[in-house]
Amino acid sequence: MGLADTPLTTRGIAVRLFITCWVIFAMHFATNSVRELFPAMSVGERLSVDVSEYAGMHPDLFEMERRGWFINNNPGASFVGAVPYAAAAPVVNWAADRVKARRAATGAEAPVFDSPWPLAREFHRKAFARGLDIKLGLGAAVTQAFGMAVVSALAVVVMFHVLRVRIGSDRTAAWLAVLYAMATPMLYRTAQLNQNLMVAHCALVGFVLLWRPWDAGGAARRPRYLLAGLLCGYAVVCDYSGLVVVLVLGIYAVIRWAGSARELRRWVDLPLFGVGLVVCALVLMGYQWVCFGHPIKPAQFYMPPPEHGYPGMGWPEFELMWRTMFDPRYGLFVAAPLLGLMFVGMFWPRGDRRLMPRREGWVCVAFAAAMLLFCSANSFGYIQYNSGVRHVVPAAPFVFLLAAGVLAHMPRGAAIAIGVVCTGWTWCGAMVRDVEMGRGILEGPLAVVTGGPRLPWLTTLERMGYVSGGIWATVVIVVVAAFVGVLWRVRFGGKAEAVAAA
Repeated sequence: MGLADTPLTTRGIAVRLFITCWVIFAMHFATNSVRELFPAMSVGERLSVDVSEYAGMHPDLFEMERRGWFINNNPGASFVGAVPYAAAAPVVNWAADRVKARRAATGAEAPVFDSPWPLAREFHRKAFARGLDIKLGLGAAVTQAFGMAVVSALAVVVMFHVLRVRIGSDRTAAWLAVLYAMATPMLYRTAQLNQNLMVAHCALVGFVLLWRPWDAGGAARRPRYLLAGLLCGYAVVCDYSGLVVVLVLGIYAVIRWAGSARELRRWVDLPLFGVGLVVCALVLMGYQWVCFGHPIKPAQFYMPPPEHGYPGMGWPEFELMWRTMFDPRYGLFVAAPLLGLMFVGMFWPRGDRRLMPRREGWVCVAFAAAMLLFCSANSFGYIQYNSGVRHVVPAAPFVFLLAAGVLAHMPRGAAIAIGVVCTGWTWCGAMVRDVEMGRGILEGPLAVVTGGPRLPWLTTLERMGYVSGGIWATVVIVVVAAFVGVLWRVRFGGKAEAVAAA
């Protein structure tokens, strides 16, 4: 974008970028009790993947006779959420017990939950009756703010370091990294524990560890094959779409190794990558053995037939492929129009001006295509109409790397305009989070334009009658914006200077 370098140190920018994204992600916390929340709380509290305490609270929980209740998906995202919840569980349980005791003493009735969705109203009624509403709400907040939001903020910092090396400008890289956080599905999906976004983070960092873009122009070093293998493997622990990560980055690891200078190749490199995969495979197999009594068969083999009638994996379908890209409720390029620049980035700019080297650029294209093909073979994708963009999210960082090269070389005014409009679009979606209406993703911008800004957790409190509607969302946004503004002007250790307004 042709911006001058910032006087901040690179480390200072990275720290500020992390804090900024962490706070903004946490501000957009959504109270939805997603299926990944229940094992996170159970593991964090009791080191158990049995979620019998929450039996019947979510349609994606099912019972195995004489074994317990489990979720119908892989546990990787839940394990991440279990870490902060383990620390917070005593406080969460104390607060939940106090509220339950007060309700029992006063005979309090469940407040009316003024939601347009019958299932949401039923969930609230059931959670209140079982005394789980406070515990689940606080658990969702802890696992999001100190789990999902932290991991996503770290992923933004990784993207910043990749961009700064390739572009040569810390400031331009920082602005593009902000777009990665705000103008892609990351903001929308970080609102709660999400296995698809966790797969995206594993794929991005694994790719970067193999690529090592910061070695360009300096002394090259061996890629981190073991760590990359662990991350690729953990992508599968999060979701079986992680098999795409293993396939594409596994091939890239072989090509990268074969193309390295002889002094940078060791016979142990690729076996180390394999060791990382095997370790994570053993984790997943152990989980499946504990839950279902068989190390190979996944949860989908045991769960009851879904009521929606879609069978799951099959042959790729062109209609589902098209919807995954362009459906008005969950299409990737509708939810995040900025990523549409990928189609330009595949061909322009050319030569040395390209953001991505030719080989790594083709890896990005191959990853996006493979993930799209996988999603088009998973008929569960048809039910994303009530959740928004989800299954194809792991492709987002690779698509963004192609789109970022276009933004970095187009006229500054055009890049700023595109960035602002696309950020506003995705931000509205993250604030409103209702795609089931007739207008799909467009519902978010229309609701914000006509009713003002909102935040998902505040919307829930308003529907429960705990706070009145009005300016609260605006107040929170203004306070956070002021904090971020001060953050970028504070000196760290007396070395960094404030960023001049531009």
